[in-house]
Amino acid sequence: MSSFRREKFVPKGGPSGGDGGRGGNVVLIVDPNVNTLMDFRYKRKFVADSGANGQSSNMHGKGAEDLLVKVPPGTLVKDELTGEIVGDLTRENQQLIVGNGGRGGRGNARFVTSVHRAPTFAEKGEPGSERSLLLELKLLADVGLVGYPSVGKSSILSRVSAAKPEIAAYHFTTLTPVLGVVSLEEGSNFVLADIPGLIEGAHEGVGLGHDFLRHIERTRVIIHVLDISGIEGRDPIEDYHKINAELKLYNERLAQRPQLIAANKMDLPDSQANFSRIAAYMKQEGHEIYPVSAATGEGLPELMRRAFKLLQEYVEEPEAVDEVKVYEAKPEAGFTIRRDDDGAYVVEGKDIEKLVAMINFENDEGVRRFQLIWRRLGIDEALKERGIQEGDTVRIRDMEFEFRL
Repeated sequence: MSSFRREKFVPKGGPSGGDGGRGGNVVLIVDPNVNTLMDFRYKRKFVADSGANGQSSNMHGKGAEDLLVKVPPGTLVKDELTGEIVGDLTRENQQLIVGNGGRGGRGNARFVTSVHRAPTFAEKGEPGSERSLLLELKLLADVGLVGYPSVGKSSILSRVSAAKPEIAAYHFTTLTPVLGVVSLEEGSNFVLADIPGLIEGAHEGVGLGHDFLRHIERTRVIIHVLDISGIEGRDPIEDYHKINAELKLYNERLAQRPQLIAANKMDLPDSQANFSRIAAYMKQEGHEIYPVSAATGEGLPELMRRAFKLLQEYVEEPEAVDEVKVYEAKPEAGFTIRRDDDGAYVVEGKDIEKLVAMINFENDEGVRRFQLIWRRLGIDEALKERGIQEGDTVRIRDMEFEFRL
């Protein structure tokens, strides 16, 4: 605000314009009642409110409220341009500021000096930051069911929890991971995820492999479901090696997770004969194997109790560090100058760009202040060194100026 105090008996009230309020931040907040990122298909742009304008009598404007954007637990936030991970939101009510509001502009009362007693200019507000983000959801499940399509993962989940996944006698019935809560005794429960069937090449994205594999990354215990009957003509041991190879190729750390083998379909013919051979093999591999039947429920309580015990014994893995970034403190260049395709001189730099955004060019005093800072930064001399001629265009942000010697 640019204003002056005008009261009876106060002949020289002086400048009294207050500052503007700060703009709101855009904040992601974890809400356990949100389960998917589906809403972001329909709304992709989020803008926080601006702060209120300053008022006369040195009254500052009110800062804007932050814009809270709800996301489900397990949301990974990446910068779209760089691919850098901005945040990993896993805890209820966890917050992450992804867009900063700009500070409010200063009123004319802030520019009073001993030699300039009555400034008429005031700043505009600082522009808020903008960025494009990628949101990726990784399920927060304690235990994950993995295996080839149609080995009975969905049937096991529906038996041991209240989840109702679609079940049918064809491959890829499950197209999205399904979560269920397994309750054992009072206070003993965990979240079990049915990860859709994996196939060879899943680590390269074959058969929606990446969409499925990322959900296993957060699981602490893996239950590897095998069709022990071999009714589809596949060898369970080959299936075991192929699935584990895909897990390892996607993320080396997945191969280190505790893994239980669920020998499913024990109620079918030939299963008992196959089980003896496969149980002996898994013993050599160092895995516990449990004979189960999703159809009858046989063996499932023992398997779930063992999975819960492994969860309690699980020791959190140290975070993998792919690359160590070293930051060196260097004085930031005040500005840079480049030529645009149309011949204009483009001046870029954090300070000069912020100055242009906040100066009110409709006010003569504001323009003079800009000219003083322009010269103080040495932009005039730098442009002359680059060969600028009178009448050439100088561009800063979205403002264009005509250069005069």
